[in-house]
Amino acid sequence: MNLPAPSIRPDDCDELSALCKAGGDPLRLNVLRALANDSFGVLELTYIFATGQSGMSHHLKVLAQADLVATRREGNAIFYRRALPHTELPGGKLHAALLEEVDNLTLPADVQARISAVHGQRAAASQDFFSRIAEKFRAQQDLIAGLPQYRDSVLALLDKLSFSPAATALEVGPGDGSFLPDLARRFHQVTALDNSPAMLELARQLCECESLDNVSLILADALQDAQLQADCVVVNMVLHHFAAPAEAFRQLANLLQPGGSLLVTELCSHNQAWAREACGDLWLGFEQDDLAHWATAAGLVPGESLYIGLRNGFQIQVRHFQRPAGDTHHR
Repeated sequence: MNLPAPSIRPDDCDELSALCKAGGDPLRLNVLRALANDSFGVLELTYIFATGQSGMSHHLKVLAQADLVATRREGNAIFYRRALPHTELPGGKLHAALLEEVDNLTLPADVQARISAVHGQRAAASQDFFSRIAEKFRAQQDLIAGLPQYRDSVLALLDKLSFSPAATALEVGPGDGSFLPDLARRFHQVTALDNSPAMLELARQLCECESLDNVSLILADALQDAQLQADCVVVNMVLHHFAAPAEAFRQLANLLQPGGSLLVTELCSHNQAWAREACGDLWLGFEQDDLAHWATAAGLVPGESLYIGLRNGFQIQVRHFQRPAGDTHHR
């Protein structure tokens, strides 16, 4: 008796097959682990894992075919990050389970060291830029989005949060200090953190001119050295200068008192590659979903958002994230 061959449509199992193939290689699993809180270009990943570019490109292609990584063009470079699992789609639950297991892996010490080296190179490039352009900082910022273009929106969101008269604020990367007078009028005590002596000197001059006696200026890396906390942390147009934005959210969450608010003003994702050289940008803006995902992973709760379209084609996002009042475990 001749029975017909079973009819198996390829699209019924393609997703599962691709996921199983992608997860069947130790290097690919380690790449996924490295991308847990970061995005890297092909050359960066080639350096991090000490492997050839053609081999790394192959592994990334396999991961992309399984929808385990997503790509984003930054000028002429393509950066890879982990794709979020969609558990309602075929293979989605396996995708989520694979990432959960991957997150329990510990990367080899030499890989971790090379990741730190990549972050160091990014941070050094950013700091070098600000040391060179301090005197023309405002003109450089105005090429894309100067403070006057988003100040009112940030203040409107800030005032809606109704902080107490004794509340404290902290601004990370205050630039030339232009936003500090607005904070000084709204908070009992304001602290400004910057890792650039040249930029901090500009802020000091402004504070002196404005007689801001409730503002303290500290030369420190907010993501490494800071040990203080505030009721409100403000980060205006700074995130795109951080070497590892997702990790930055974790550190910024540590700067918040329980129940405190993080206000982030940032560019939406764009393709204006000239901003890298002209404005020292490490990242060409961010997707709205990325900021919310990173904040949630850092234990923050997304709040209200405002979006501002600019005449030069850029768009600004003003985002509020809150640390839960009962959260006392960040540090």
